[in-house]
This record gives sequence, C-alpha cells and structure tokens, in this order.
Amino acid sequence: MKKLLLKKAKTKRQISNVIIFLNIIKYLFVFIFILFFLFSYFGSWTELGLVMGLLSVALGFALQKPITNIVAWIVIVIRKPFFIGDRIAIDGLKGDVKDISISYISIEEIGGTIGGEEKSGRIAVVPNSIIFEKEILNYTAQHDFIVDEVKTIITYESNLGKAEKIIAKVVEDIMSPLWENFPKKISKEPRIRLKFMDSGINVIVRYYVPAVRRNEISTAITREIFIRIKNAGDIEIAYPHTEVILRK
Repeated sequence: MKKLLLKKAKTKRQISNVIIFLNIIKYLFVFIFILFFLFSYFGSWTELGLVMGLLSVALGFALQKPITNIVAWIVIVIRKPFFIGDRIAIDGLKGDVKDISISYISIEEIGGTIGGEEKSGRIAVVPNSIIFEKEILNYTAQHDFIVDEVKTIITYESNLGKAEKIIAKVVEDIMSPLWENFPKKISKEPRIRLKFMDSGINVIVRYYVPAVRRNEISTAITREIFIRIKNAGDIEIAYPHTEVILRK
C-alpha cells in the first residue's frame, strides 16, 4: 500500500500526507488489536470499561510526557505546521524533516558541525511536545525558495555603476538555468542594495534561491563576482589596509 501511494504522490506535501496517513492506519490497527485482546480476556464491555478507566488514570500520571507527545503529533497531523521534506529551525536546530512519528520528529541536520547551511550527516530526534514549548521557523512553508544575498564591498574610487551591472549579470548567468523551475509568483530579478561602509560601498545583491542549494549557489556567485571584478580594471574590492594617497 505504501509503495503504491508513494508512486502516485508527486509533490512534497503529497508524500508527507501519505506517510502520515499510513502511520495513522498503523497505530489504529495496533489500538484495535489491543482492544480486541482485552475484550476477549474480560468478556464484558462493563468490566473492560472499568479496567480501562482505572488504567487511563494510572497511565495519565505515569506517562505525562509520552501523552503530550501524542497530543502534539495529533496537532501536527491536523494543523500541519510543517511537512516531511520541509526545512525548519526549532530550538537552535536547523534541518530537513525526515519523519514524523507518534512520539518524535526526525530531522536531518544542516550546519551543526560545520558553518553555513549544508547537511552535517547527523540525524536529530526531538520529541513532538517541543512544538508547544519552542517557536518553529519553516523555511519552505509557502514554497521551496528563500531570499539569499551576497555582499561585495568596493572602494569609493571604483566605478559603482559598472560594479552593480557586473554583480547583477553574474546572478542572472548563474540563476537562469534554475529559473525554468521557478513558480510564476517568485521574482527572478536580482535586487541591488547599497550601503556606506568605513572602507567603501557595500554592494548587496539579493535573489531567490532553492533553500536546499543556498550555500552551493552563493559560493558560485561569489567566485564569479571576484573573477569579473578583478578583470574589470576600474573596480577594486575594499579590504582593511593602509594606503598613502598623494594628491596635487
């Protein structure tokens, strides 16, 4: 059943719904089996109800945390704050949701042992109840794209207009193969922002990028900006140094 449904599922949301639906079916079968076993043992709904009532009170005190996890799982299934495959940040942990079980959320960590937002290779397991205690940041709640930026500080003597055109063109050249898969509502135009700094002008370019490829693409853009500015002649990257300027 799982293989059949996953073959039919095409989007990330559909795959997440299939996995959660099958988990519900699994837990339901277990519950029915336990109920049938208990009824077979006691033979009466009255006796079974009395025992279940006493058992529920005892378990309520002994298993407060697991019960909270189950309630949180129900909230996740109904309210859907995130799906399997979403990139989230929760309590300082960032990663891609790999599984949502009745007790735990499995997250494939990004960062952690390394800088940036690349996968560390570790799987973090957090209790479902954390959704009641911590705020959740969902990178891909609306779509799979986020805004990223690359900063380039150039000297005040540089040709600013030319630098802006070079940086915008670099983003267009690198991002154009990816734009075919962009939804229509996502902007494809790189946006330039300028800021005065101590040693020069900070030229900031912002653009939409697939969340899972953020580091890879920003690295490619940074490398190409450096090469083109170095070859420009009338543009110079600013950096901390001492320079003596002799004027007339």
